[in-house]
Amino acid sequence: MSNGSQRAAEAPNVEPATEPAVEKAPEPAVEKAPERKPLLSVSAKQLIAGALFAALALYLSTVVPSIEVAWVTGFLMLTIYLFAFEIVGVDVAAATIMVLLGLTSLFAPAMGLSQGLVDNKHLFDGFASNAVMSIIAVMIIGAGLDKTGVMSKVAAFILKVGGTTETRIIPIISSTVAIISSFMQNVGAAALFLPVVSRISARSGLPMSRLLMPMGFCAILGGTVTMVGSSPLILLNDLILTSNKALPAEQQMDTWHLFSVTPVGLALVATGIIYFMLAGRFVLPAGSKGASSKDNAMTYFRDIYGLDYELFEVEVPEGSELSGKQLDDVEHQDCVRVIASASGGALKYGQGAIARDTGITEGMVLGIIASPKNLLEFVDKYELDLHSSIEVFGETFSATKSGVAEVVIPPGSNLIGKSARDVWMRKVFGIAMVALHRDGETLHEGESIRDLPLKAGDTLIVHTAWDALARLQKDRNFVVVTTEFPHEELRPQKVLYAGIFFAIALSMVLFTDLRLSVALLTGAIGMILSGVLKIEEAYTAVSWKTVFLLASLIPLGLAVETSGTAKWIAEQTLSVVGTMPIWVIQAAVALLATFFTLVMSNVGATVLLVPLAVNIAIGAGANPAVFALTVAIATSNSFLIPTHQVNALIMGPAGYRVPDFMRAGGIMTVLFLVVAMVMMNLIF
Repeated sequence: MSNGSQRAAEAPNVEPATEPAVEKAPEPAVEKAPERKPLLSVSAKQLIAGALFAALALYLSTVVPSIEVAWVTGFLMLTIYLFAFEIVGVDVAAATIMVLLGLTSLFAPAMGLSQGLVDNKHLFDGFASNAVMSIIAVMIIGAGLDKTGVMSKVAAFILKVGGTTETRIIPIISSTVAIISSFMQNVGAAALFLPVVSRISARSGLPMSRLLMPMGFCAILGGTVTMVGSSPLILLNDLILTSNKALPAEQQMDTWHLFSVTPVGLALVATGIIYFMLAGRFVLPAGSKGASSKDNAMTYFRDIYGLDYELFEVEVPEGSELSGKQLDDVEHQDCVRVIASASGGALKYGQGAIARDTGITEGMVLGIIASPKNLLEFVDKYELDLHSSIEVFGETFSATKSGVAEVVIPPGSNLIGKSARDVWMRKVFGIAMVALHRDGETLHEGESIRDLPLKAGDTLIVHTAWDALARLQKDRNFVVVTTEFPHEELRPQKVLYAGIFFAIALSMVLFTDLRLSVALLTGAIGMILSGVLKIEEAYTAVSWKTVFLLASLIPLGLAVETSGTAKWIAEQTLSVVGTMPIWVIQAAVALLATFFTLVMSNVGATVLLVPLAVNIAIGAGANPAVFALTVAIATSNSFLIPTHQVNALIMGPAGYRVPDFMRAGGIMTVLFLVVAMVMMNLIF
């Protein structure tokens, strides 16, 4: 799929009628809140997998050296199962494990333990950890930079330097995103840059499918350039300090500095860029050429999604069979979408105004988006009066007020698993969905698009007022791809303050011994106090799901280390590869981390594997800190399937399919392992 034209679909050229005197619209009917779906819904596949994991845990309990190790191994199996099969959200799974670990203090006698697996006094230390506070600060700083319009300036620069040549634009986009990703969460960098790439595609005519995968992969790779670029690397120093508690003085590990990993990360980023420059034409889907920005954007949606839609006005005459019906009675079966209504001088449009239970009455004027064929059939069926031009809704449907847009459902959205009908999307969010693009296929009006549970990466084609779309830009349930529309102004006047406080934070990290979290929070608080961000915007910028995921998994890592579980697993691993060269053992650890990150959270994989890697390194006579770093870097090696949040985010807008990731990501996975291993052995 190509997202290659101006992103605001303009209404047809009409002469707006003189705006009628508009009375206050009556309050819309109160609708019953949709029933919430059960949190826990287990399929037959998940039940079978659960039985297998339980059997494995029972078997391991018969071969482990102690009852403590047996219980911790059981918790490990439960964690991997919950993460891999997504029984619940990863944050819910992590919090559940944390609570269960706390309860072992109460049930220790019944479990055959002398005490709980984790001291309850330290169960919640993760929420105050350096890693968690650093991530919160990085998210706020990233939101501040975005609020000043820095990203728009970056897009303009890329277009100026790169022109319209793919071999020049790809390295510029990819390297820029990699730099941004090195100082903030990579999924955040990708989400911020998605509209930028969309604009570049629109103005250059290059298909989005040729640009987004290199950008996404380099956003992931950029997370390995600094120790604050990804959650595993931010978490690593805390895990090292935790492991040090169980190690003798002579084996204590030093923590890593901000740029300790930079040579490895830069080599990986360079590898990714060179890979796509040389092999991109073979491994990237061709897509289709985007239209130029001067074209009417409705033509763009027609070319890309097959939407032959236009805006119409119809009036319900006296005696029409349409009178007395509700919108829900006709929209699906007649393949039309009502986006506005006017009756008795009151006009309804936008959020809170139009819903599927809106009644149709005689004399009502309806604003409809539909294909001409379906519209004419609808008019003939109910004997409606079709206006020759947009009269009543001339101002409402003008290009400065509303249009067609694209929004993507990102990983972590609360809408995943719910349908548009479940959430009353048109009424609650002010967007009328007219098509849904998923897995390379576009579903149109009349194909039950509003009954399908939404998935991460779904691209929704919607008609909306621009002010409603501007609100969605602040809503973490959506990523707005459309950028070229009249919307709320950013705060470019605050760019100096944002730059100053970002520089202060970075300087404190580089040139002082101040804790990373304190240094980064200095920059974050500075942006808030200077007005770059409002405090509400700062709260919104924080992914609390990530915070709870990180903080809740730290006690599990402590239990794995202090119970002797990590040491036992290390001994078993050493019995298999212990006689091999150290680089082979290190490669085995990297492969294990790569596999884990494909099927579970990279944070979870890091917490589980770092204690193991440390003990393996000590047993093999290697540097345990380097082995721990190997895990944290290898958990970014997630390109083979779209399970990484960045890959899921770009899948919809570019029209990628799983085979596209397997083709391009399979080679990238091998290159990542080879380059990372070579660089770490050369440097460390």
